[in-house]
Formats: sequence, C-alpha cells, structure tokens
Amino acid sequence: MTDPSAADDIPAHPEEMKANYEFRIGKIISLKASARITPAGIVTTGLTVLAIALAFSLLSSGARRR
Repeated sequence: MTDPSAADDIPAHPEEMKANYEFRIGKIISLKASARITPAGIVTTGLTVLAIALAFSLLSSGARRR
C-alpha cells in the first residue's frame, strides 16, 4: 500500500511554490498557515489587481468631473 502522506510531498505542478508558517503565542494559541502557488497564478493575480486598480481609477476620475 502507498503512504497517503507521501502524496502531499509530490507537487501538482513542477514549478509550484509552497510556503508554511506557524505563529505561536504562549502554550495555548497556535496559528498555522500554508500556501501554494504557480507562476501562472502569480501572473493572474497581478492582472486581477491591475484590472481592479484601473476600474477604481476610472470610477474616481469620473466622480471628480461631476
């Protein structure tokens, strides 16, 4: 049989980037976070932020003209 934890070590994409972070406050509070992203995801995120910024700038300039 295969080990289920071994499947987590195999990246879904060859250029996938991973980040893990653990934040502890004392013995009671512990926060854990992890993230995965590919280069295509970074480009898509950048284009989305650019589109939102452009939309807000057009809306704000239209509001100033009134």
